[in-house]
Amino acid sequence: MLVNKSNVAAIFISLKTVFNKAFAGAETTWQEYAMLVPSSTSQEDYSWLSTFPKMRKWLGEKTVKSLAAFKYTLTNDDFEATVEVDRNNIEDDQIGIYGPMAMEAGSSSRTWPDEIVGEIANGSFVNKCYDGQYFCDTDHPVGDGEGGTVSFSNKGTAVLSTATLAAAKAGYGAARIAMRKCVDDEGRPLGVKPTVLMVPPALEDEANALMTVDRLEDGKANIFKNTAKVVVNDQLTSDTAWFLLDTSRAVKPFVFQQRKKPVFVQQIDPEADDVFMRKKFKFGAEARGKAGYALWQLCYGSTGTA
Repeated sequence: MLVNKSNVAAIFISLKTVFNKAFAGAETTWQEYAMLVPSSTSQEDYSWLSTFPKMRKWLGEKTVKSLAAFKYTLTNDDFEATVEVDRNNIEDDQIGIYGPMAMEAGSSSRTWPDEIVGEIANGSFVNKCYDGQYFCDTDHPVGDGEGGTVSFSNKGTAVLSTATLAAAKAGYGAARIAMRKCVDDEGRPLGVKPTVLMVPPALEDEANALMTVDRLEDGKANIFKNTAKVVVNDQLTSDTAWFLLDTSRAVKPFVFQQRKKPVFVQQIDPEADDVFMRKKFKFGAEARGKAGYALWQLCYGSTGTA
């Protein structure tokens, strides 16, 4: 094939079509547990997470919720996936080898949020959130409404189990109770309602059983049947850790901050330096964004090690 602008442009239009088709067809799960936050600058400040407003009786002047002293900022990162196309392959009509690469680039671009939110979920026990504590921790400080503070835990170590009713209560049941006991700075219940049980592939069968069977392995009635939706997160790296989440609110447990959606990019000018010096055209994808933590109150994580 003759390498000129029109022929090269036609080839890359075809590759872009493959990219877009793969992008549209890829399945994602991040929307189940993370909220999309559009970003319009290099970083976003999440100090507002420290303020959890609730209606209260209006006596005298209004009580204004102010931001806490700590800051939680997410700075956008750049992401890319780039493929080189050798000019010789165009001349020799061997463009077919780049179709699968365009397909993978498209699929990877669509699942990019899953990957970066998954990394954040994996770090829940060792990375800090807006209150300066680990996202899943044993001593999150919360105001008691009288000028003091009390500690709340959203971290456990119990395994996810259907072996006995006692084991199910010690793990999943304890997580539900801990989340529903969370209060605001005035000591009032937040009304947290666990809705999603997020697990790695290794715990998929156990989680599905806990949510569907009538009786547990010890013959006792399964009191937790249908109390949450099971979401299997392929990005979770621990085979034992599991998370119970409240995803029923506008704010979700995790944040996907998107500065620039994944876009198909290309370098196809036959007169470009890379083509002249190295015989290389290029195509791929670019995006900007960041993942982080929202409200720890909406997540309970267990390491599953005890």
